[in-house]
Amino acid sequence: MTIKTFDAYSRLSFIDINRITNFLFEHSGEFRDSKSAIKKAVRYAAKEISGMGGYVFVIENYHNILGVAVVNKTGMIEYMPENILVYIAVNKNFRARGIANRLLNYAINYCKGNMGLYVHKDNPVIGLFEKQGFKSENIEMRLLK
Repeated sequence: MTIKTFDAYSRLSFIDINRITNFLFEHSGEFRDSKSAIKKAVRYAAKEISGMGGYVFVIENYHNILGVAVVNKTGMIEYMPENILVYIAVNKNFRARGIANRLLNYAINYCKGNMGLYVHKDNPVIGLFEKQGFKSENIEMRLLK
């Protein structure tokens, strides 16, 4: 298994963006976002959309995606984390094998600065993040217009 890192310099092809988007949509479970939202985050990380960019981490085995993590840079420091872990998912058939832990650890070590994430309060993956040192500090509130 290898982890590949993609950013503004190691570009993702149109085919790879769609492949990663479809993977995340299929393997993110009940708390997933729309394909459109997922694709925007991947394109932002790859600097296909203007902004700070970020990283897409893909763990593969013989060209089969086993897991993906998407981190977007915020451009902020001190008052917000410099990085947001937007998505992390592992192939349903390969869960409970340490892949998510390996992928998350790799992303944490690769990214410079603090990292934040949003996770639904009922999502059982919270324990994975707590084991990696994430702590719940704030409550997100949204005004949807």
